[in-house]
Amino acid sequence: MLPGSSHRRSSGRDEFDGPHQLLAKPTNSHLETPESELIQLPVSLYAEEQDSILTRVNDRLSQCAYDFVAKYQFPIPLEPDKRPVRVPADREWTEWCYLLKRLATKRRIPARVLYNGQIKQLVTVLENSLEMRHAAKHQSRPLKDDRNVLQLISAGLQVSKMLKDPDAMRYLDELYVAAERLIESRRGNQSA
Repeated sequence: MLPGSSHRRSSGRDEFDGPHQLLAKPTNSHLETPESELIQLPVSLYAEEQDSILTRVNDRLSQCAYDFVAKYQFPIPLEPDKRPVRVPADREWTEWCYLLKRLATKRRIPARVLYNGQIKQLVTVLENSLEMRHAAKHQSRPLKDDRNVLQLISAGLQVSKMLKDPDAMRYLDELYVAAERLIESRRGNQSA
């Protein structure tokens, strides 16, 4: 770092407002890539099946977070517009995720209670799982491709691993295997 310079930024400015560089444009950069040129990723699961799978992951992650917070007696801030937590469903997964991220970034979670003591990894894993609640609750959204559904289950599995919850890990692993089998069986029927 240069003498006299600081990492702090004035409000309203970010690192892209200061000195920067631009890369040379590719030769065909004048054309926007139409979505029709993207390869179609397979979608084998019906909307109801995707909703069911993602809701199950969401519910199991909420239980996992509830158990973790209760076990280690982490504080849950009281909010005037929300009822106190009595059961996992009293908060949505996004709210549990936010709470866990805040606890981690405020150094309230001791490293010893996480898998491999990875506090920073916990925040990343939680970020990867955040799409779960959105996917489970917004039925008007487009269908997810098979790989994305499996990726979301896997993200949930990583959360339960970080929080050292073997029951949640088993549940989500079984769900992953079942979803993978269903996808494979549908693909087998399509190619026959």
